[in-house]
Amino acid sequence: MKPGLSLRVSQHLSLTPQLQQSIRLLQLSTLELSQEVEQMLDENPFLERTAEEAPREEFGLEAADTPAQADDYSADDALFSGATSASSTSAEGQNDAEAPSASADEPDWSGDGTVEMAPNDAEWGGDAPARNRNDSEGDEADATELARSHESLTSFLHRQALALRLSEIDRAALRFLIESLNDDGYLEEPLEELATGLAGEGDLEQIDELVHRFTVAQRLLQSLEPVGVGARDLAECLTLQLKAMAADEDSAIDPDTVQTALRVCQQPLEMLARRDIRRLTQLCGDGEERTRAAMALIARLEPRPGRRFADVERNIIIPDVIVRKAGREGSQRGRDGQHNFIVSLNPDVMPRLRVHDIYAGALRGHKGGDGHQGMQQRLQEARWFIKNIQQRFDTILRVSRAIVERQKNFFTHGELAMRPLVLRDIADELGLHESTISRVTTAKYMATPIGTYELKYFFGSGLGTETGGNASSTAVRALIKQFVAAENPAKPLSDSQIAEMLKEQGIECARRTVAKYREALKIAPANLRKAL
Repeated sequence: MKPGLSLRVSQHLSLTPQLQQSIRLLQLSTLELSQEVEQMLDENPFLERTAEEAPREEFGLEAADTPAQADDYSADDALFSGATSASSTSAEGQNDAEAPSASADEPDWSGDGTVEMAPNDAEWGGDAPARNRNDSEGDEADATELARSHESLTSFLHRQALALRLSEIDRAALRFLIESLNDDGYLEEPLEELATGLAGEGDLEQIDELVHRFTVAQRLLQSLEPVGVGARDLAECLTLQLKAMAADEDSAIDPDTVQTALRVCQQPLEMLARRDIRRLTQLCGDGEERTRAAMALIARLEPRPGRRFADVERNIIIPDVIVRKAGREGSQRGRDGQHNFIVSLNPDVMPRLRVHDIYAGALRGHKGGDGHQGMQQRLQEARWFIKNIQQRFDTILRVSRAIVERQKNFFTHGELAMRPLVLRDIADELGLHESTISRVTTAKYMATPIGTYELKYFFGSGLGTETGGNASSTAVRALIKQFVAAENPAKPLSDSQIAEMLKEQGIECARRTVAKYREALKIAPANLRKAL
């Protein structure tokens, strides 16, 4: 083979540092972006935060109300479409079309900004989503202060123990037991093991003395609030709460029902979990009706006394995007009779940054000096950072507007009106790659007149209907929740019955799919939902 030279022209992608930073900033949450900005402010002397509102032309806020061109993220899209690395540049053009923005005479959106979900108290206070309120800066400050002023279970118990008249030894024993509780308020380790750990295995006399002291201290501990704290297992915890009810003279609960509930707690709890009423009635020696009432009473008790003191992570969700109804109530509807919505960025989460004028001017006046090239690079990094943050918010706004346009029925009628939507639909509409849409919709939140939602919430697969269309999986889950809420408690609906009811609504949904959606909604199966 004879060697030769040939000339070819081709386009390749180069994953430049600017593009890498742009991709990374896009997938950061609001909190992570704030931390990134603080780090850049510390490292780059050319970057500064403005005290007042940043000039729009400097930070590019005018682009936040304008659909930006897809070319700025074309490199990212090409990268995930299988392009190879070499050299490329990205365009910086912008569309001239202005999107509607909120005006001063429009009514302020007022809503609690929460997705309300009632805790299932009947199932022993099952874990319910925490409410996130974003009404105003004052509410956010109150929530932050509340999270900081959280009191632990041990602190609460220590404060009660100070009011008890105890000897120094008994006070120390009670303090030791309080420190030995787990997060739920249970004393998991036996008193003998606690005593052995303090005295050592060889000193039997001291172990016996400590066990005696711990036994007295445990009774004192179980007399404190919350009722049930210091129990060794679930049965003892429930028993302590029932005994407190029996001792309460002002209680409106039937004393006979409380006594039956105490006898039920003495039986294996597996029978209570299975709701084996017939067996429990035989073992307790009471009538079936009273046994049912006792089981209902037990279901109202708190199985984890330390639950409300648990130091769980408290996150205040600050929305990236705010959705408002356009115009006054009942006006400015679209041609289809639906409300028009205004989608805008939340200015509180947008960093107010600019290039430091004094440093940039000094650098221009000392060209060719020592270290000029390195400082010029830092200046370019500051400009890139501001531009990439601007591009991040532009893309979030474009995607949010496309979502709101597709899901107008949801904002008007709720979950039942949710349309099926996948990432590819928005990607094709905006000319972006699915990976870009996935980054934009992760850990980004939208405040709407009916609540605050993650952008990913609006995406869901579709189920076929008899008319040949599709129904959103979110709408189907809402329909299942509606069916269960309206069912006869004595005869709860099975998964097969729910599938048949969905079929009557024109939605083809298999029994297995119904079971999957029911479990996702944390709805118990029919045999456990049956009324006591």
